[in-house]
Amino acid sequence: MSIERKTVFLVDDDVTNLTVGKSALTEYYKVFTLDSGSRLLKMLEKNIPDLILLDIEMPEMNGYETIKIIKSKPETCGIPVIFLTGKNDDESELEGLSLGAVDYVTKPFSPQLLLKRIEVHLLVESQRQELINYNDHLQEIVEAKTKSVVELQDAILKTMIELVERRDYETGGHIERTTRYLKILLAAMMKQSLEKEKLSSWNLDLVLKSAQLHDVGKIAIQDSILRKPGSLTSEEFGEIKKHTVVGEEIIEEIKKNSAEQAFLEHAGIFAATHHEKWDGTGYPRGLKGEEIPLQGRLLAIADVYDALVSDRPYKKAFTHEKAVEIITEGKGRHFDPILIDLFLSVSDEFKNENYTKKA
Repeated sequence: MSIERKTVFLVDDDVTNLTVGKSALTEYYKVFTLDSGSRLLKMLEKNIPDLILLDIEMPEMNGYETIKIIKSKPETCGIPVIFLTGKNDDESELEGLSLGAVDYVTKPFSPQLLLKRIEVHLLVESQRQELINYNDHLQEIVEAKTKSVVELQDAILKTMIELVERRDYETGGHIERTTRYLKILLAAMMKQSLEKEKLSSWNLDLVLKSAQLHDVGKIAIQDSILRKPGSLTSEEFGEIKKHTVVGEEIIEEIKKNSAEQAFLEHAGIFAATHHEKWDGTGYPRGLKGEEIPLQGRLLAIADVYDALVSDRPYKKAFTHEKAVEIITEGKGRHFDPILIDLFLSVSDEFKNENYTKKA
C-alpha cells in the first residue's frame, strides 16, 4: 500500500532556484513551483499544500507581505511556511519568524539540509494535527460519558420517584408539580436579583432535579399510615414527620458512594428542610428564619401550595385564590416573608400550572 506523498509549494521569482529546488524535492514530495506571491495566493484559493517554501525578496509582493495574507485567512493560516532568502542576518530572520514562519533557510541552500528541515516541520505539523484530532476525539468521549452519566442519573431518579409515588397515593403527580412551581420561583428570583450571589453558584437544572427527591423518605413509612384515608393521630403524624430525616439519611448513604456530590447535597437539603417553618415551629429540627436553607424555604411554598390545590382523602382541593390567601396568612410564621412577596408576584403562573395539570 503506497503512502500518498505530501504536497509542497515552492515560491521564488528566480527560475534557477525553482529548478534546483524542484529537482531536490521531487523524489520525496509533490512539488508545485510558482514565481510570485500573487500566483501563490491564487493557487491557495483552490489547493492547500502541506508546506510552503517562500522566497522573501520578490518583486511586486515580497515574502513578508505574502505570509501576512496567508496567516490572515482561516483556511490557510495553519500551513507551515519556511522562508528562503539570501539574507543572513538576525533581524531578517526574527521578522520572518514573528510573521508566522516556522523556519528560515538561507540561499544557496543545501538540498540535504532543505529536505531535513521540511521533514522536521511536516512531522511537527502531523503531530499537531494528531493532537488536535485526539483532543477532539477526547472531547467526544467526555461528552458521551457525561451524557451516559446524566441518563443513568435520570433513570435512577425516575425509579426512586416512582417508588415513592406508588407507595403514597397523595404523592401522585405531586413531585412533578412541586418541581414546576419551584422552577417558577427560581426564575422570579433570578429576574428580581434576589439571592443573586447564591443562585449564580447553583446549577439550576441540577437543583430542580434534586428537588424531586424531597419525599424519598416516605419509602420507609408504613403503608397503614401512608395510605390512611382519614386524619392521622398524633403518633401517626409523628411517624410521617420522620420521612424528612429518613430521606436525608438515604441521600447521605448514596453520597458515600457517588461522585455526584452537588446534586445529592441539594437533594439532602430539600429532603430535610422542606417542612421547617420560618417561626421555628416546623420539623424535624425546628430551624428558624434564615437558619432554614434557601432550598427548604422555597420548596415549603411549592409543597404547601400543591397540597392546598389538590384533593386529599380528608379534604377537597381549594381554589387557587383560597390557597394564595392561606399561604399569605403564613407570611412570617410558616414562610419567609420575602419569598411570600415573590410568590405573590408570580402566583398567576402557579394558577396556570395548576389548571394545566388538571386539563
